[in-house]
Amino acid sequence: MSSYSIGQAAGLLGVSAETVRRWADGGRLPVRRAADGARSFDGATLAAFAKARAGEPRPQPPAGNGTATSVRNSFVGIVTAVRLDEVAAQVEIQSGPHRVVSVVTRESVEELGIAVGVCVTARVKSTEVYVDLPSA
Repeated sequence: MSSYSIGQAAGLLGVSAETVRRWADGGRLPVRRAADGARSFDGATLAAFAKARAGEPRPQPPAGNGTATSVRNSFVGIVTAVRLDEVAAQVEIQSGPHRVVSVVTRESVEELGIAVGVCVTARVKSTEVYVDLPSA
């Protein structure tokens, strides 16, 4: 059975360790205590919490974005870099702990006004998803 420290749980949930402590102290996130007082989180419990938390309202981009979509993998974030070419553009977005990089047309970047510091939503729809286990 997998077990995670407060710091590891925070990294997986994309929040600070202090937030995880508050959730644990408030009873929102079940925690185990070792004899020495160290806190840890059961992997299955943490996964269930993360899944339940995913159903909570997420931060939304600025008002006026009433876009309806079938895409379920959305990442609200801030643009951290834009690299323009003659035809294409590379857009980097920081969404919590996740860095999302997209290649779109230069015309799209210019039409949408995408620039460093702008809040955007990256939507990902893919036919293939790879899952790897980190090496121990």
